[in-house]
Amino acid sequence: MFSYARIQEAVIKGESGSLPELVQEAFEAGQSAKDILNRGLIQAMDQVGQRMEADEMFIPEVLLAARAMTATLEILKPHLAGVDFHAAGKVVIGTVKGDLHDIGKNLVAMMLRSAGFEVLDLGTDVPSTRFVEAVKEKKAGLVCLSALLTTTMPQMRIILDELTEAGLRNQIKVLVGGAPVNQGFADKIGADGYAPDAGSAARLAKTLSG
Repeated sequence: MFSYARIQEAVIKGESGSLPELVQEAFEAGQSAKDILNRGLIQAMDQVGQRMEADEMFIPEVLLAARAMTATLEILKPHLAGVDFHAAGKVVIGTVKGDLHDIGKNLVAMMLRSAGFEVLDLGTDVPSTRFVEAVKEKKAGLVCLSALLTTTMPQMRIILDELTEAGLRNQIKVLVGGAPVNQGFADKIGADGYAPDAGSAARLAKTLSG
């Protein structure tokens, strides 16, 4: 018998093989692709984020869940014609200039996509001007900045200053993170939020974009 709980459980456990059958059951039960996306996949990844924050799930398990969701989304896409499944908002993300670390940034980008955001990932060693250009190009509402070195943290303030100079700062929210970053630093530079991990970053992004 169809239930969204079964879809959520399969996503959380990374059971990609069982999801096509569960999605078919959902369709046969009269559920729409949009509902399967929102009530099945996205709610499952919300739970993954919460479990990650609580140290109940770890990166390998989170990656399996995300892959399961991505594979299922491919099944749903033909049925989502005309449906905006990036309704949560547009995000520009990148690791700041001088910093080549990307594992944490990639995980945050993945969780944001799983939460329904349209994500432009600028990669690593991204100059401040590129963040400004990307916000203009994408008409993004959220910018996520990552720094894993104390020496590159000042780049975050530079980016905030340049967004202000470009007249964009009051149109966007800025979220910062990375191993040496903390809430105090985020407050000091005037960021809108700080997240210690990918799960809380996705949750905070939803709050800031709400």
